[in-house]
Amino acid sequence: MDTQVDMQFEWRDEYNIGVEQIDAEHRRLFHIINKLFRLKEEKKNHQWACQEGIKFFRSHSMKHFEDEERYMASIGYEGLAQHREIHKGFRENTLMALEQELEQTEYALDSVDHFLGVCAGWLIGHTLTEDQSITGKTLRKWDNVLPGEERKALKKVIIQVVFDMFHLESQMISDAYAGEKFGQGVYYRLVFGTGEDEKKMEILMAFEEKLLINTVGKIMGLQTNKLDNMLVHAARYTARQFVTRTIESFPAMAAYEIKEENLLSYSQFREIFDRETLQASLLFNTGGAGYFAYCVIAPHLLEKSVGVALDPGNAMDEVEKYLMKREEKEAKLEAHPRPKILVVDDSVTVRTGLKNLLGEDYRVETASSGVAAIRSVTLNRPELVLMDYEMPVCDGRQTLEMLRSVPELEDLPVIFLTGRRDTETMIKVMPLKPTAYLLKDSKPKDIKEKIDLFFAANQL
Repeated sequence: MDTQVDMQFEWRDEYNIGVEQIDAEHRRLFHIINKLFRLKEEKKNHQWACQEGIKFFRSHSMKHFEDEERYMASIGYEGLAQHREIHKGFRENTLMALEQELEQTEYALDSVDHFLGVCAGWLIGHTLTEDQSITGKTLRKWDNVLPGEERKALKKVIIQVVFDMFHLESQMISDAYAGEKFGQGVYYRLVFGTGEDEKKMEILMAFEEKLLINTVGKIMGLQTNKLDNMLVHAARYTARQFVTRTIESFPAMAAYEIKEENLLSYSQFREIFDRETLQASLLFNTGGAGYFAYCVIAPHLLEKSVGVALDPGNAMDEVEKYLMKREEKEAKLEAHPRPKILVVDDSVTVRTGLKNLLGEDYRVETASSGVAAIRSVTLNRPELVLMDYEMPVCDGRQTLEMLRSVPELEDLPVIFLTGRRDTETMIKVMPLKPTAYLLKDSKPKDIKEKIDLFFAANQL
């Protein structure tokens, strides 16, 4: 699906689900998308026209979702809750992220192309899968996805790996990515297996071309605006490393080894989506550098039981076991107490990264602002605070100043996290008695070592 000047979406009979009111709304949304394709090419009042058109698309989409959900409720459709979650994800994640990008770039043509490509692809994919399942024409696409908590864990790991490898802040904009195209892309498949029972896991990745140029290309020092052989090969190995690092973050997947690797055309990539049921399919934006998707096909991951099902015959025993495990856990914590660290940073990536780094040996709490940090310290004092210096509204110096104004917190250890060596800044905060400074770009093992040394020296 290209976003060329003459691009138009033609309504096809296969898009009809057989419910007149829903089919009419789908045709209307297709019409709006086509109109937006034309508007983006108008040089006069381009920004205003696209802005108004996109607002209209949003409001019409929201009304359509409400009408569709109302219809599903009226027929007692068993997939309503899941369908509603997909609508919610598109409304609150995908659309919001796309609109934010439009505003930040002042409706640049590339951003409008992103918006149209993702929205049009989502609309087609959703119409052909989940909407068709309302009338039983197809099976529901997202019946066998990983549980919400596991998808959240995967999302956090991917965001952290992107930051570690490329120093890019990324944001998940959909957890129901259906293979839609977003600009020129490169499509990659890795098949993993275990040495014992050969359980297979497929990882599919879609990269927007400009993302590879902005990341791998820049690392290689290439002065190019298009892919060449060397860049594609480098991207392959980088993607392989990316997937490996992501999998290594989950102990249950430690036994998996790479068995097969493929570069796919978009049609091959799309065929897999049409044929397979995916256990996770996440779409990310990297703040203007480009889009990428991370998809997992591994049905056996769903076989893991979440626990023993309770019934009248076993409820008493299972509750007793549950309480016993809680007591054992609490006793273990009392016997081997772990020092508490509060991480204060406005970046979710930094907070997550430090929590993952330190969480095995310490109890790590997080706060996203200076105000939140003061509240957290007041309610449950930590043994150490790791605090970002550069935060909006209330920066690290102001936060520490407020903490030091409380007599009970005059000796609270606070280590500043900073992205730069700034002697003047350090001199300014010396009267507030910070414990130390740590550079954010230090290697994780060096940060961990310094925290360990601090607690060893203070015997905490």
